[in-house]
Amino acid sequence: MTAQATHAPSDRATDSRARILDAALQEFSANGLAGARTDRIATTAGVNKALLYYYFESKENLYLAALEMIASKMRDTTMAVFLREASAGERVLRTALNHFDRILAQSEFQSLMQHEMVRLHKGESGAMAILVKRVFAPVITMYQSMVREGIEKGELIDVDWLQIHLATLGTNVFYFLSAPIWRLVLPFEPFDLEVLRARRIAIVQFLGQAIFNDRQHGAEVAARVLADTPMPEVKPYRLMFGRNDERAK
Repeated sequence: MTAQATHAPSDRATDSRARILDAALQEFSANGLAGARTDRIATTAGVNKALLYYYFESKENLYLAALEMIASKMRDTTMAVFLREASAGERVLRTALNHFDRILAQSEFQSLMQHEMVRLHKGESGAMAILVKRVFAPVITMYQSMVREGIEKGELIDVDWLQIHLATLGTNVFYFLSAPIWRLVLPFEPFDLEVLRARRIAIVQFLGQAIFNDRQHGAEVAARVLADTPMPEVKPYRLMFGRNDERAK
């Protein structure tokens, strides 16, 4: 038996499992754990439904695996920004931009987090404890250290590190969560791609002026970050808070 033939079943199994997780991510982000259908997941993945239970044993285990998969990707991309060779202030701006772009390109994670928050408020046993331990706790620890480094070196203003965190990431969350209000009060569609492109620029430019002691330095850092970080390509129907009619296009 050739080496290729020896490894073929394992490769096929890896591919099938990956397709199941991708399909599960779509289904769970759209419908939550309770509303998700395993038959739809199997159909989307192009596998027999029994294979889902062979790999994951239950819908709940499949949900946890899909959630951990996307959360791990988020953690890894965020940590890569934290560990970048750059000043603390630049890394803070890159973190804010990375967060904005993740909402655009990884709407499934945002949707799953909303489902988990609802379960948490209901007192249900969900995956939040696991996510906090494996994802959010290490990310927050690294973020706090980064901001304090920037303050100690005089690059960032001397304020509570958590306030900088809320100002950088909270701005993004508020913009996307307030979609229904923006459509009522703004004279343009807030989720058109060109509007979003302008918004991500404005956020970084604002932070470059707001959290740096030297505003000229902050403006230069913001310009550098924007210049080498193009907006990810995102189809309108992927925007979690976009118009429902765009999903059919």
